[in-house]
Amino acid sequence: MHKARKLAAGLSACVLTTAIAAAGAANASAADAGKLQRLPPPDAVANSERGTPEYRIIPQDVLDITVLQVPELSKAVTVDNNGAIALPFLGEVPVANKTPQQVSDELTRSLGDRFMKDPQVTVRVSEAQGRKVTVDGAVASPGAYVLSGPTSLLQVIALAKGPDPRLANERRVAVFRTVGGARKMAMFDLRAIRRGEVEDPTVYGGDIVVVDTSGTKTFLQNYQPGFGLMGLLFGRPW
Repeated sequence: MHKARKLAAGLSACVLTTAIAAAGAANASAADAGKLQRLPPPDAVANSERGTPEYRIIPQDVLDITVLQVPELSKAVTVDNNGAIALPFLGEVPVANKTPQQVSDELTRSLGDRFMKDPQVTVRVSEAQGRKVTVDGAVASPGAYVLSGPTSLLQVIALAKGPDPRLANERRVAVFRTVGGARKMAMFDLRAIRRGEVEDPTVYGGDIVVVDTSGTKTFLQNYQPGFGLMGLLFGRPW
């Protein structure tokens, strides 16, 4: 029994050391892991000079388009999987990776050049897929939730009605995110966050948050094959 415990402890230390090394902190102690780095913001934020970019349209978003005094063009349209919308007179219009204002300006130019004098066009995203965060695992109400603004990890867990009191392992809460074109993962301890020992991290649209289970076969094992051992390990060590 003593040997088995030593082996388990050795394996845990090995996993932790490898994960910290992958995050660029190979010489740090486990206790300092949360102080060294944090899960970087997603690419859409990192690539913005302002840090809080305007929303950029993605496939399956729903756009409300209003053209003053032109009811044929005033409608809700869904962005197709190729990142375009179809409009009367204009046909297929590429909109993916553009802001609503950019789409509005382009529609205004196209209509003004070809059909109308001084068109007034507004574009609004009424249903934004890129503002959704997926919460999975041992929570009371797993699902996809729309973020209305800056949202912390604790707030996202609250959207899912909190950890499942029977199943959740609150020390193992993973956040998956696209950073530098690759999917990365960071692990956080909800209890440490509540105690103020670790900063409550910001969660962004497109993130996947998974609350692990306390059983021998954890929920996070279902996510491991696609992410390797671990992309990043910040927050509270587990």
